[in-house]
Amino acid sequence: MAGRINDDDVKAVRDAVPIDAVVSDYLQLRNAGGGNLKGLCPFHDEKSPSFQVSPSKGLYHCFGCQAGGDTLDFVMKIDHLSFSEAVERLAGLAGITLRYEEGGYTAGTSGRGERIRLVEAHREAARFYVDQLDGPEAEIGRRFLAERGFDQAAAAHFGVGYSPAGWDHLTRFLRGKGFTDKELITSGLAQDSRSGKPIDRFRGRLMWPIRDTSGEVVGFGARKLRDDDNGPKYLNTPETAIYKKSQVLYGIDLAKKEIAKTSRAVVVEGYTDVMACHLAGVTTAIATCGTSFGGDHIKILRRLLMDNATAEVIFTFDGDAAGQKAALRAFEDDQKFAAETSITIAPGGMDPCDLRLAQGDAAVMNLVEARTPLFEFALRHIVSRHNLENPAGRAAALDEAAPVVANIKNIAIQHESAVQLAGMLGIRDEQFVVKRVAQLARWARERGQGGQGGAPQGGRPGGNQQRPGGNQQRGRQAYEDVPAPAAQPAGGPALNLRSPAHRTERELLKLALQRPALVSPAFDAYGIDEFTAPPYAAVRQAIQDAGGAAPAAEDYVARVREAAPNDTVRALVTELAVEAIHAKTVDEVYAGVQLVQVRLRAVDRRVHEIQGSLSRLGAQAPPEQLAAVQEELWVLQQYGQRLRNRGAEGL
Repeated sequence: MAGRINDDDVKAVRDAVPIDAVVSDYLQLRNAGGGNLKGLCPFHDEKSPSFQVSPSKGLYHCFGCQAGGDTLDFVMKIDHLSFSEAVERLAGLAGITLRYEEGGYTAGTSGRGERIRLVEAHREAARFYVDQLDGPEAEIGRRFLAERGFDQAAAAHFGVGYSPAGWDHLTRFLRGKGFTDKELITSGLAQDSRSGKPIDRFRGRLMWPIRDTSGEVVGFGARKLRDDDNGPKYLNTPETAIYKKSQVLYGIDLAKKEIAKTSRAVVVEGYTDVMACHLAGVTTAIATCGTSFGGDHIKILRRLLMDNATAEVIFTFDGDAAGQKAALRAFEDDQKFAAETSITIAPGGMDPCDLRLAQGDAAVMNLVEARTPLFEFALRHIVSRHNLENPAGRAAALDEAAPVVANIKNIAIQHESAVQLAGMLGIRDEQFVVKRVAQLARWARERGQGGQGGAPQGGRPGGNQQRPGGNQQRGRQAYEDVPAPAAQPAGGPALNLRSPAHRTERELLKLALQRPALVSPAFDAYGIDEFTAPPYAAVRQAIQDAGGAAPAAEDYVARVREAAPNDTVRALVTELAVEAIHAKTVDEVYAGVQLVQVRLRAVDRRVHEIQGSLSRLGAQAPPEQLAAVQEELWVLQQYGQRLRNRGAEGL
């Protein structure tokens, strides 16, 4: 085994790869204020961004599902990697050579994680296929590309390659790179033969590398070139640990930045269509890989589009029956988008690749701009099935089409579409149709199905109305010695954020983690018992165990997280280190107020306790004991008064 990765190397990897750069490979991030960034959480469905990243702390936290941690935690969770696999992946990005405690510098492969090995195998295979495209045998592949308007530069840009027609060219090449037969079979790059020896899965085909959002090759799409090839026209990588066809989009690695920038994605049907669109200037084009567009694809796009009001997804389909069926299937998923959805169909049943070849780049760009709202396309399809020449046919068409219009997210567009539907049906009384649609939408909202039967006032249906921090009342897992309340939620004892004490304690801990210089050195003198919420007391203890806030260094928050007694306390530390401080101006004055409030409440609690003790002692108590208690009470009352009069100066 390669052994445990050296701790200094792990720290170097954490420091070398900025968390916002890593997260941005998977979702769009926008300014959240206070130096933080926000986006739609990749770990659960939401319509309002509650996922925040703190580049300065190297941490992320979702206030919706409570996922959080540092860069390594993010990579582990989103790509289902082990700790060592995540370190190895980020080390590769940063160009850091890792040392292992047993065996020195890693020279072998036995200790590498399976997922890392599969990615490495695909990376080497992609290079191999690209090299083969220049050979004599690949002339047929180069001719195929040229006939579709793709030159050598285009092939290189998209990483298109060629798989030799022999039985085991790639297999022998990857063996020479140190990969085992088992790894080649597991990766889907090879398959078992009748002789029991692995052979290449792809032979004599044009190869398109399929990359994930981070740009890693996870699979291939292979196009048949010869008549004597008895396989399917397109052959894709089988399902593996790194390739799930319902969760990948061809071209997403090239299109993601432009999708995020323009709030637009163009969904096409094939690899050559993606190439044609990008070369024509439509650089937001992506395609599915051997499967129809579905829910997991929507999740990928939503994280990039951020569901803002101007976001748009444009589907391009062939004009034939299959294309129309695909368009209607896409419409069924329309309500899963907060973005507007549109459709465009090329003239003569051409796809974008054919259109570019026949009419040039401008025709492809015009095709995208000439889009039609997807719901309008669906309406026309519905209406076309009915005989509008008689009242019964018009009534039947209205019955089927009105719920579709009631489903439209935007209220203003819903009204305009109802008027448009009246025109399609030839119903002169537009208000009759408008009222019918409004009634259906209202009924759906009353049934609590706003996301399916029309939007609530203001636009989007069934949105996640949570604000960052809105889930905090669920609380966190308490600490091993704190008894759970009778109705303990999944996260642990509830934090009552309606309590002024809990709110102030939370603010003070956020300051101690995010702006320690503002509360030091006073904060380090605060006792654990001054924090009344057990979760906050545990965070205070972790700060103390990490050496306190006063000597806060660059790795201060990381040390506090390491000092946390369990994962739940560690998650709360992350949350408090990322959550915005609730002040327009975060300065010494604001910090002083939080320090005073927490201390003053602790003083008042102690005064109340002593007053209770005096009542219990009564006049019969020994004079010296009574005097000691009274003196403590007097000192605390004077201290409390000083805090009220002088604020932070009285600390």
